[in-house]
Amino acid sequence: MPVTVAISSEEEIKTNALVVNCDNRERQKEVVKLFEKMGATAEDLVIDKFKDVENVVVRKPGTTEEVIIVGAHYDKAAVGCGAVDNWSGIVALAHVYKTLRPLTARKTMIFVAFDKEEAGLVGSRAMAKTIEKPQLGNYCAMVNLDSLGMGIPQVVENISSEKLTKRTAELAKRMEMPFHQGVFPAGDSDSSSFRDRKIPAITIHALAGDPFKVIHTGNDQPSILNGSSLYLGYRLALSLVVEIDRCECNAFR
Repeated sequence: MPVTVAISSEEEIKTNALVVNCDNRERQKEVVKLFEKMGATAEDLVIDKFKDVENVVVRKPGTTEEVIIVGAHYDKAAVGCGAVDNWSGIVALAHVYKTLRPLTARKTMIFVAFDKEEAGLVGSRAMAKTIEKPQLGNYCAMVNLDSLGMGIPQVVENISSEKLTKRTAELAKRMEMPFHQGVFPAGDSDSSSFRDRKIPAITIHALAGDPFKVIHTGNDQPSILNGSSLYLGYRLALSLVVEIDRCECNAFR
């Protein structure tokens, strides 16, 4: 019998996004709880511990040794609640996992909630460094979700691989979804850790207006989140991961 794909609703995603813990010390526990709500079992969930960082990892085996990484950071800046940056990305990540969990995929999908992105991409760099050189060719792509929930989905060109950016734009057009791509002049995100290892990677965000009046400020609160923006970010990320799974592993190199 074919497996039915259960697409999350805008209301479901917004409800999860509004339940955000503003204490950095508690956010890892909240990530684990959220993935458990999405169907992950204790056996599925691993806390990857490095010297000074802990990533939450959920692995969905595929039928091949090829790998897609889907990630978002769970830590927040020193001020604000971190609802946009980046609980929004964590919620979208968890719902992409929930949708894809029952399906058979060609590529193994590794869903990662990264620690200490705000301290200099510490969690993602720690993970990227563990990939042994002979295995790099099996890592087909990395999709990073950072700061959704304010506007239309966008790709940060300057920290994203060109071929992945082009395919994402084409995908948004096919979906008749509003979309933008451009340079974000300040800051970095976890896609860079994997691009540094020559793994194609992309960062999707949905900031709007003057984002620096929100992120890394006391204004980064749940009240600013837009349900439609969150939903579009989730749908684009979901479709992109499915698209990558269908492609040859080297398609975006």
